[in-house]
Amino acid sequence: MKKTALNSWHHSQGAKMVSFAGYEMPISYKSISEEHLNVRKAVGIFDVSHMGEFIVKGKQALDLVQSISSNDASKLEIGQAQYSCIPNDDGGIIDDMLVYRLDEDQCAEGEKAFMLVVNASNIEKDWDWIQKHNSFDTRLINISDSTGLIAVQGPKAAEIVDTLTDVDVAGIKYYHFTKGTFAGKENVIISATGYTGSGGVEIYADNKDIEDIWNAVMEAGKSHGIQATGLAARDTLRLEMGYCLYGNDINDTTSPIEAGLSWITKTKKIADFPSKALFKKQRKEGVTKKLVGFTLEDKRVPRHDYPILNSNKEQIGIVSSGTMSPSLEKPIGMGYVQKEYAKEGTEILIQCRKKELTAIVRALPFVQLT
Repeated sequence: MKKTALNSWHHSQGAKMVSFAGYEMPISYKSISEEHLNVRKAVGIFDVSHMGEFIVKGKQALDLVQSISSNDASKLEIGQAQYSCIPNDDGGIIDDMLVYRLDEDQCAEGEKAFMLVVNASNIEKDWDWIQKHNSFDTRLINISDSTGLIAVQGPKAAEIVDTLTDVDVAGIKYYHFTKGTFAGKENVIISATGYTGSGGVEIYADNKDIEDIWNAVMEAGKSHGIQATGLAARDTLRLEMGYCLYGNDINDTTSPIEAGLSWITKTKKIADFPSKALFKKQRKEGVTKKLVGFTLEDKRVPRHDYPILNSNKEQIGIVSSGTMSPSLEKPIGMGYVQKEYAKEGTEILIQCRKKELTAIVRALPFVQLT
């Protein structure tokens, strides 16, 4: 297994470590519920250095990004980020990703630069796909193994991070970023993005600097109740917000239109990208299944791949994600159902072994945060 630059730190704190996407990663340090609620009310810090980062640089860098991305990167100004996905040729999703429009200080005249942030489990697959589509005057550079990434999330995150840099962190707009000196380290990207819904930033830095940055944030956050937070709470936090997880809620066979991601599927942009015509058709004619959220009154948790039934106990879909929500203190889940069962308030059944558990389709997100 690969290890992040913070691996020794996690072990020293008694973290429960698991194999995830080829890396040894911390799943929890304390209880999942405690870590989760601390992010909601205060601040948590996550090691997400397993994520992949590709630099796209060249005179036709935008053309390459546009040719593999469902969203419209031509709308990005320097210092902006964008959520997108990489469609395949069959209407499915190779991966979801963040697209960053970088400054051009290190570019030759006429060049542009982007950073693509992809899921750890898909680094090789994504790299091969993008390389295959790179018929442009541009270079693709894989910096995944040399880049560390930590997420500082929660309502107190900006206040803590602000003490470690001259950058006005609170002034960074949502899905914007800046580059500067952080905790004495240069060329650090501070990005107002995250996967929890509770606000905060993500910090990209060279692997050799990431432990010093982590320790500086931990020290600065002591009086604010900062806690190291594992991947398990990261999952419960994102599910409360209705954010998709690749491999569960979206994959090579799910359409972004089915997944409620029409807003990142820009079929009107000039550039062609895989499955663009199919997505146009789905927008016009509709889809046969939709990703929905649901809650259960029963305390049993819906699990990935549990069948979803109608009142006649006929299968109408399948669970993609499920957990016990620490904020709501009840089970929540997402799953694909036939479109006629996707309306908010619809009663469905979740088959849990030999039991059928009553569930209600709910609007996303499950938790409304101020």
